[in-house]
Amino acid sequence: MKLWVLRHGEAQGHAARDDLRELTAHGREQVLRSAAQLLGQPLDAILVSPYVRAQQTAALVHDVLGFEQPLVTVPWLTPESDPQVVIDHLGDHAQGNVLLVSHQPLVGALIGLLQHGHYHDPQGMSTASLAELEGDYPLAGLMSLASVHHA
Repeated sequence: MKLWVLRHGEAQGHAARDDLRELTAHGREQVLRSAAQLLGQPLDAILVSPYVRAQQTAALVHDVLGFEQPLVTVPWLTPESDPQVVIDHLGDHAQGNVLLVSHQPLVGALIGLLQHGHYHDPQGMSTASLAELEGDYPLAGLMSLASVHHA
């Protein structure tokens, strides 16, 4: 299994609610640079947070890649979601290649948990950073970090 974890691009500082914050022009440029890293990669699914900035990020990636499958919005990819819950859901995609589009602090904690098996060493992820993990199955401590691209 290959798992890519993409943090959304730079977003507005304020909105009526956090989940309504939109990407800035700079954030869209960041996402396009990260999306270029995925060209030619065999993706089976793009799973995305319901927050607007993540939806906009995923839509840009979807368009750049010409990905034919629809985006899959899931409620368990929000900033404060439990990384173990994400891992539990990833079991449904264990034989595929999946892109997750989400937020800090979730993405850093998730990558750290998948690599190290604990929460003590989260991966630093700037806006539009893209991490690639590999492993036989998405379980805590059983995946290897292949690369991190910072936009």
